[in-house]
Amino acid sequence: MSSNPSDDTRSAMAGGLTPEVADRLAGTEARVVVLGDSVLDLWLWGRSDRLCREAPVPVVDIDRSTPVPGGAANTAANLAALGATVDLVSLTGADDRGATLRTTLAAAGVGTDHLLACEGRSTVAKCRVVSGDQILVRFDDGDRTPATVEEIAALVRPLPDLLAGADAVVVCDYDGAVADRVRAELAALRHTLPLLVVDTHHPARWRELRPDVVTPNAGEAAEALGLTPPDGADRVEVFTEHRDRLFAMTGAGAAVVTLDRDGAVLLDGARPAHRTWAEPVAESQSAGAGDTFVAALTLALVDGLPLTAAAEVAQAAADVVVHRTGTAVCSTAQLRDRLGRTGTAVLGRAELARAVEAHRGAGRCIVFTNGCFDVLHAGHVSYLNEAKRLGDVLVVAVNSDASVRKLKGPERPVNTAPDRAAVLAALSCVDHVVVFEEDTPAELIRALRPDLYVKGGDYRPDMLPETPVVHSYGGEVRVLGYLADRSTTALIERIRANAGTP
Repeated sequence: MSSNPSDDTRSAMAGGLTPEVADRLAGTEARVVVLGDSVLDLWLWGRSDRLCREAPVPVVDIDRSTPVPGGAANTAANLAALGATVDLVSLTGADDRGATLRTTLAAAGVGTDHLLACEGRSTVAKCRVVSGDQILVRFDDGDRTPATVEEIAALVRPLPDLLAGADAVVVCDYDGAVADRVRAELAALRHTLPLLVVDTHHPARWRELRPDVVTPNAGEAAEALGLTPPDGADRVEVFTEHRDRLFAMTGAGAAVVTLDRDGAVLLDGARPAHRTWAEPVAESQSAGAGDTFVAALTLALVDGLPLTAAAEVAQAAADVVVHRTGTAVCSTAQLRDRLGRTGTAVLGRAELARAVEAHRGAGRCIVFTNGCFDVLHAGHVSYLNEAKRLGDVLVVAVNSDASVRKLKGPERPVNTAPDRAAVLAALSCVDHVVVFEEDTPAELIRALRPDLYVKGGDYRPDMLPETPVVHSYGGEVRVLGYLADRSTTALIERIRANAGTP
């Protein structure tokens, strides 16, 4: 990913996600090759009001069926929905289901010239029976036997020409007939490959290709590390602790470990781990959110976004599909809408007080922090992610423009309070943002009574004017670590120096 911005630019861009990002991705005119194990997802929708006589199981009267691309085909469909030109290299059976898969892919705008229909092979299908709001059963069938020598030869023959004009390659290895079987052939072409993203059940298999990014889920990452899959919030700490081993086992330059309802954790070299936060739904009939995540992540990286911002874009896209039914894709319009929903996070004081009270009534731990956040950088993002991990809801209070001028001087802030609040609200770790006019947020804290008040830097709790207020109602004050040599002032000075301005 040598085309990514410099470290300074990466830091400045992290978290600056506006709705226009979705349009930028669509405008990249990216060409992506998806190579892997394709599936036909078949959803059977119906109703059930009686039990079977032969066994105590429901009888479902099917009203309709919906065939959609699954597996690598779903990743390809998501890329196309976000504006990419996509070629899918995969195989199906020369059967009705294979023909249906080809039709659904063409309708999604995915190139199928290299979707090989094989005589004697049956297309893999995942069939879900749904009654009302409940998936009752999923049954899988189809031919998962390894591809033959002849089939592999036919698949890899067009790769050199396809890869020559591609901006990215996504490998989808789901224990099927394709992806793992072409690993050696792809390794021989590695020096010609652009951005390589590997989404696989077994990331250690692809170590010799040295992927730019691997995207295992928590179970797959734990298997690669030889660990018992960790549970809950411990997963972030476990994978962060073992990041070097994960890089060694996968050969990857970076890893994004997806955590289902808990979002994802990005591990990028020695940089601080970056956590994204999902918008889970209580009950979901969706499938394929991981495919959506990988597609959006890939396109964001092709566009030149830093990994932290790309992971946030990917999380936003995944949030879209988990709120839908069936195997869904995220379109440019839907991603734009999701990234534009900062209005629900930026609140006035009265609205925020009501929101916090509702969170408290639901038993959630409220974390509160404040600052200028003038030019958001890697230090801010790392600190806010650490603050979020201490509780359930993170509230960020932002100094008003007048307050920033009083603290920082007449040339600050660089960005207005509405812009600073909107950028913060786009981070998945931030739940609510409020702007305050006073010198300190003490009165705001007194009104909200957060469980935890956190600050970053080299303070001691007794040095903070807010500490007595927090302690007065039984709250706790914590001072978190911060990244050395990261500050807005230093970043502005570097920008001025590079621009040659006084």
